[in-house]
Amino acid sequence: MIELVLPALLVGLLLTAIAGPLGCFVVWGRMAYFGDTLAHSALLGIALGFLFDLNLSIGVIAVSSSIALALTVLQGQRFIASDTLLGIMAHGTLALGLVLVSLMETVRVDLLGLLFGDLLATSYGDLLWVGGLVLFIAVTLYFIWTPLLNIAVNQELAQAEGTPVGLVRLLFMLLLASVVAIGMKVVGALLITAILIIPAAAARKLAHTPERMAMIASAVGMGAVACGLGLSWQADTPAGPSIVLCASLAFLLIFIFARRKDA
Repeated sequence: MIELVLPALLVGLLLTAIAGPLGCFVVWGRMAYFGDTLAHSALLGIALGFLFDLNLSIGVIAVSSSIALALTVLQGQRFIASDTLLGIMAHGTLALGLVLVSLMETVRVDLLGLLFGDLLATSYGDLLWVGGLVLFIAVTLYFIWTPLLNIAVNQELAQAEGTPVGLVRLLFMLLLASVVAIGMKVVGALLITAILIIPAAAARKLAHTPERMAMIASAVGMGAVACGLGLSWQADTPAGPSIVLCASLAFLLIFIFARRKDA
């Protein structure tokens, strides 16, 4: 039992530890739909990985990063509203990924696993690359933390003070793309945004500083992974949705607690 659960638990804890602070910036910047777009494009990365015989995680990172770059370039255009553009790219890339996968007759793909995750299939080999990627994301986030905060508070003021807004935002989007690649294993393409947003939204009710909110968000996410895996093991429920359900319940409890405290 421990051989099956331990790598899944460690990968889930690593993902939620780094998703906490990144999710805070998603919540502050009201970028939930942007996160959805990156997550939906991940399936296209899987399809291209099979097509060109690449490591699937590299395919996801490559496609998600390309989408992030495209959105950065197109963000300032006036041809089409930003939310419409995000909707088109999210569903267009998801549909293209599904069509490509369905055309590969020689490849057997677990679509449910890709869409909703298959954390219990995680191995110690996955743990190594996930750990390395999380370490890279954490170090990069440490160096851009203050500029990102300044941009989140007031982008125009940050730009006037010399913050390279475009570069910092691009780095942040690439970090999000990397987290999406990890999240495909844990909760799948359709639920990864939940792991970014729900713990951060819950932490917002309890924290008074950005740093404390990031730490609480990580703690809520890690607790959801532990409880979700326990629920999955005991009740034979799918691991990814179980984790998201536990995170949602944690948000509900924290919300009720915060309301009573304020009353």
